[in-house]
Amino acid sequence: MAANTKVALVVGASRGIGRQIAIDLAKNGYAVVVAAKSTSDAQTTVPFPPDPNSPQSTISTVEREIIEAGGRATAIPVDVRDFASVQKLVDRTIEIYSRLDALIYNSGAIWWASVDETPMKRFQLMQRVNPEGLYGAVQASLPHLKQSRGRIVVVSPPIYSRFFRGKAAYAMGKVGMSVLTKGLAMDFERQGLKDMAITSLWPAVAIESAATAKTTLNNPSSARDLRKPTIFSDAVLAILRAPAPSVNGHLLLDEDYLRELGGVTDFAPYAVVPGSAPRRIMPASLPDLTVAEQDDEGVRMDSARESGASKL
Repeated sequence: MAANTKVALVVGASRGIGRQIAIDLAKNGYAVVVAAKSTSDAQTTVPFPPDPNSPQSTISTVEREIIEAGGRATAIPVDVRDFASVQKLVDRTIEIYSRLDALIYNSGAIWWASVDETPMKRFQLMQRVNPEGLYGAVQASLPHLKQSRGRIVVVSPPIYSRFFRGKAAYAMGKVGMSVLTKGLAMDFERQGLKDMAITSLWPAVAIESAATAKTTLNNPSSARDLRKPTIFSDAVLAILRAPAPSVNGHLLLDEDYLRELGGVTDFAPYAVVPGSAPRRIMPASLPDLTVAEQDDEGVRMDSARESGASKL
């Protein structure tokens, strides 16, 4: 591998958006570690490549897709609910490539229902895969990302009240991921790491994925409201290319970022159904989360520096 080749770790890369991100990072010169739980014998997969939103699409088939297209990729299985598994993933990445320049966290568990219709096991699964899995991936990756002055992109939403409606348990975890983006970005700034950035990204319009496949199967016309996952991967690439201070701590929408700072003016090619105008699912404007006293912390507590805290 060339000394200047950047390495990206995509967690949740077996299908849909994650697969597309991995493939497009490879097309743009990254060596990609493709990580998720699902593996398979990619050499016997027929047809190949498989439907990217089906169970036949695994980290093994994505690895093969990238390699056969001339890119460099390594599939490494991981269970994000187990921090030892996450640490092993990062250690193996460094063992193979000796560096890490970008972490993309796309793993997610979903259950949209009211609190009384969300079983405790579903709630726990979402918290472990969504905020806890992200936290573990960030914690394990940070020492290496600090060496390379790398980037983190998190698939999590802007913070606004309507997002909580009808899916409070899911929103608790996903918004928690966005809180991590905001908080770690402040850590970077306070530590003087001006060339590092963590950014959250969310689709402005629903994207074709395994999650939408059932809906379109039952109602084919609903595909008119979907976009291809390439819009999301294009936004990820634009964020990784942007100056770190311009994206650090931002909770972005793919379409808005590509329009305002990515130079994209025509979004028609992203529509799943040619000629359709997919319905936007996100608000046109979002609340400012800062307060007038933003910089007034009073007496700041730092538990890590208190006696014995680091050993807990």
